[in-house]
Amino acid sequence: MAAAGFVYIIATATRGGCKTYVGWTLNPDRRLGQHNAGKGAKSTRGHVWHMIYLERHESRQAAMSREWHLKRDRAFRKQLAQLLDERA
Repeated sequence: MAAAGFVYIIATATRGGCKTYVGWTLNPDRRLGQHNAGKGAKSTRGHVWHMIYLERHESRQAAMSREWHLKRDRAFRKQLAQLLDERA
């Protein structure tokens, strides 16, 4: 049986509002730690990130496919960011 994969959206506060990043991983806690330690994607370095969305998928292939779709769904990411801004 294939290992479960996860798709996540993390967010950080910036002067212009909330910035989001979409990724996939096998271990969400470890991956968030990597982003916050500056070992994540180049665009995430130098910020403090918070997990704002997480989906579990039965396989890494399914998680990677969903990540591809979420990266292109700017409306969904913007909606999540607006919810965070309202709570802040």
